[in-house]
Amino acid sequence: MNSLQSNNQNIEELILSLRSSLERYNYEYYVLDKPSVDDIEFDRLMRQLDDLEKKYPQFDDVYSPTHRVGGEVNKEFNQVTHQYPMLSLSNTYSKEEIIDFVSRAEESLQKKNLQWVCELKYDGLAISLLYENGKLVRAATRGNGIVGDDVTSNIKTIKSIPLRLQDTDYPNKFEIRGEVIFPHEAFFEFNQKRIENGEEPFANERNAASGSLKLQNSSQVAERKLDCYLYYIIGDNLLQTTHATRLQAAKRWGFKVENYYSVVDGIDGIMHFITYWEKERERLPFATDGIVIKLNDTKYWNQLGATSKSPRWATAFKFKAEQAESKLLNVEYQVGRTGIITPVANFEPVWLGGTWVKRATLNNAEWMQKLNLCEGDTLIIEKGGEIIPKIVECKHDEELKKQGNLLPIQFITQCPQCGTILVNEEEQSGRYCPNYNHCQPQILGRFQHFISKRAMNIESLGGEKMRYLLHSGKVTDFVSLYSLTKWQIVGVYKIDEEHKISIQEKGAYNIIDAIEKSKNVPFERVLYALGIRYIGEVTAKTLARHFKNIKNIINATQEELQNVKDIGLTTAKSVFDYFHNEENLLQIDKLKTIGLNFEMANSQINDILQGKSFVVSGVFNTFTREGIKKAIEDNGGKNVSSLSSKTDFLLAGEKMGPEKRKKAEQLEIPIINEDEFIQMIQ
Repeated sequence: MNSLQSNNQNIEELILSLRSSLERYNYEYYVLDKPSVDDIEFDRLMRQLDDLEKKYPQFDDVYSPTHRVGGEVNKEFNQVTHQYPMLSLSNTYSKEEIIDFVSRAEESLQKKNLQWVCELKYDGLAISLLYENGKLVRAATRGNGIVGDDVTSNIKTIKSIPLRLQDTDYPNKFEIRGEVIFPHEAFFEFNQKRIENGEEPFANERNAASGSLKLQNSSQVAERKLDCYLYYIIGDNLLQTTHATRLQAAKRWGFKVENYYSVVDGIDGIMHFITYWEKERERLPFATDGIVIKLNDTKYWNQLGATSKSPRWATAFKFKAEQAESKLLNVEYQVGRTGIITPVANFEPVWLGGTWVKRATLNNAEWMQKLNLCEGDTLIIEKGGEIIPKIVECKHDEELKKQGNLLPIQFITQCPQCGTILVNEEEQSGRYCPNYNHCQPQILGRFQHFISKRAMNIESLGGEKMRYLLHSGKVTDFVSLYSLTKWQIVGVYKIDEEHKISIQEKGAYNIIDAIEKSKNVPFERVLYALGIRYIGEVTAKTLARHFKNIKNIINATQEELQNVKDIGLTTAKSVFDYFHNEENLLQIDKLKTIGLNFEMANSQINDILQGKSFVVSGVFNTFTREGIKKAIEDNGGKNVSSLSSKTDFLLAGEKMGPEKRKKAEQLEIPIINEDEFIQMIQ
């Protein structure tokens, strides 16, 4: 061996030694919570390893600890098919439902006194990790349960997830599933940084964790200090025959498996675990919304099987939504783009479900009346679905009540922005401002709707830039958008005391280009973009297909509009009123002159699939998923989300789930492939 070879061998041994030490320290710190070296020493060793790998790239390794810092950029996430479907759990909400669940399992297995494992239900994003020969090879989100997104580069930044396993008794190939979470402390710290940088804080930990894994730059994910708890091993030839021993093995291999689970006997053991954690969960360093109950003996899992959505050997018990009390400060009224007035209660900030909450919607006048909302009330607030705060009860001030001085809060009668008398339509719970063309919040909301992706797709403009253009008078109506020049919008502009926007020359060019390209948007999307009350995407397509052009819609009577399939009295009246407003008609004439599409293209006027409904599933060769749905609608058909006896066809692509095919066969729904569909529309 010459001196160069000897030196290289020494360098390689040093690199391997550093990696081994860093992996051990990482495991001690992030999994065991028992660090044996301080941060300074850890960082010193990491820098030493990083320098050596850069100097000797022949010894680099994708599983090195230095690759956890991120840096890879994904323009889009590849989709992967799960070898084993990622089913969701059925939910229970009471002791009676748990008794029913346990009884069904006992009856099916003809066994009593089954042993169960109770675990905390982590409130994060489900993830599946694939390991081969002790190395992480892929991480995928649940997606639709059959197909998920490959987020491996982002998952590698989570330091509690091992890139290489410890011990030696792990299977050659297996999946382990768990939940990616944003711990309370890390979430609070990250939100503080956002606030200091003038950015909007995240609303809750679950959505923040989910959004983090879909970031395109993995180095940004690394900054967020996410964590991951693992709770389920799946694969062939697993040696452990109980769920508890599999969890113990996973912990031995280097996974973060917390000690919050417990092996219990029967209903009493399950209920004791639930009762304990209903109170103690507030002390946890992360969010949890329930308890997961699984049969411990894994041989029963296959015997019980699963429905199309959920296993029969496991269920989730959901905690009741957390509640908090707070003093009502005032009620403000917000005006939406269609004029609907929404009352919002402002109250003293209160900590609820992992976030500070200080406002919640009161829905409408009827809901306020039902709550009997009075000045000085104490509000009972809870988070609906653990995310959206809502007011469920009001407690009156006892002194005011005794004195007979309770003052019910009356819903306003005039628009808080323009002063117009509000309208309360029959059979509609909401009250709205009819000053459609001259109420500022409605105008802004309508413009933000007009430029949105599913409407005119001028997204590069954005809500804040649109606000500025309106406020400055550079845009006054939809028509004036199309006469903007690049130099009109370049600059730095003050939105309010705290916010400024900067539009560079390149950004201005992109905006003008997007505005010009929007002239190619098809008729049904232009109709949707106008922002007519009660006209969503589906209704806009229905009207466009039925009447073919804007002139026919304008000339239609209210009765003719109401006779269109799926168009009711309220929608018909809204459309009729809109097209009998002189300002609206003048604007449409100008938009026609500019070149917007106000009639169906010849290629779109095809009713060969008229009256036929389709469920689309799988991946296609000629079409994208959205493209094939558009082809169905362009030919008069209708897309529906789920199979029923009324569905006409299941359009099946590659990698379609077996349960969907099975259900279609049970309902005797014809299953067609992509080639058969193309023949059908030709």
